[in-house]
Amino acid sequence: MNQFEFTRRQMMALMGSAATAAMLPAAAGAADDGLKFWAPGIARVGEKDWSSMEAEAGIKLAPIAKSARADEAIQKMVVGDGNALYDAMTDNGGGMEDALASQNAIVELDTSKIPNWSIIEKRYLDGGAAADTIRYEGKVVAIPYISNADAMAFNHDVIGFEPDSWEILFDEQFKGRAALQNDFGPTLTNTAIYLKQSGKQDIENPSDMSEAEVKGVCQFLIDKKKAGQFRTFWDGFQNGVDLLASEEVLVASCWEPIQIVAARKSAKDIRYGTMKEGHQTWNNVVMLTRGGRERGMDDTFYKLVNLYLSPWFGARTLAALGFTPQMTGVLEYVDANPDVFDAATKATINDRLARKQERLAVPGNSWQNVFPTNIRAYQDWWARVQAA
Repeated sequence: MNQFEFTRRQMMALMGSAATAAMLPAAAGAADDGLKFWAPGIARVGEKDWSSMEAEAGIKLAPIAKSARADEAIQKMVVGDGNALYDAMTDNGGGMEDALASQNAIVELDTSKIPNWSIIEKRYLDGGAAADTIRYEGKVVAIPYISNADAMAFNHDVIGFEPDSWEILFDEQFKGRAALQNDFGPTLTNTAIYLKQSGKQDIENPSDMSEAEVKGVCQFLIDKKKAGQFRTFWDGFQNGVDLLASEEVLVASCWEPIQIVAARKSAKDIRYGTMKEGHQTWNNVVMLTRGGRERGMDDTFYKLVNLYLSPWFGARTLAALGFTPQMTGVLEYVDANPDVFDAATKATINDRLARKQERLAVPGNSWQNVFPTNIRAYQDWWARVQAA
């Protein structure tokens, strides 16, 4: 395997029973024409519907909203009816492409049919830092469309300084005004990065911890939670936005789009930092399903992913939601289109790219892994954190 050794034991732990998959919602109302695309709203730029994407790519899409967890999505695709329903799909986090490819739910891709593969970020090429995130057994099975290094949002208007460490989330001066994400993946990874780099705990790999390491990280969080350090564990995009915008929370580990929308909504100086210990880095990818290939949707799929690797998409997703573009040439594209990107937007794009480069350069960064080897320990100890 590429990112980690995906075992049958892990698959069974995540899959549950076929009956569970059968209960997952079907893609009701999907159109018969066009690429049946199972994807979240963050995969779309332009108009509120998919019309801008369709026009730019020159294709017809039949999008189906996707919000399932990684384990639910795999159930749907492997033992459920996902391949009958979807021609293409996005993932739910690092390693999902390995799990799906190992079960023949997605297919190998021909990058020669994607013109913009020539401008993909070098980290995705053979030997690059993110090369394994789109490959299974050395074969390309996915195309990235967004990525980031998740950090911490903070209300600069109130706290008056720019923190550079995760320490602030656990500092008593912000007792009751800090928040973490209600998800064991990013929360345990970022906490483990902090504890490892600060020398507070011995952790070999924050992306794939041993049972003892998981216990140590969770016990640290449980102790802090019982002491009243956290206002809440935010759950869902809007909840994260509202907590920051209302000033109920002053510091929060979160996705960058939450910080952007919270700042816009509140008109407060809510910023996104660079943590010296490191960050969880991740990408989201697009995959062609086995069913999509069987239905002859390859050409339409390649046109879609070529759009995702275009500066047209990269500039817009960066400006709107703060996601990292997956291709070169974005700043040149912005310069060439001043009618679309005014001076203020251009300045924002430049600032966000600079901050991303700072975060990506931090040595302690660890890659997102939604299928850690000891996933049962993660699940069991996370339940204890939630119950504390």
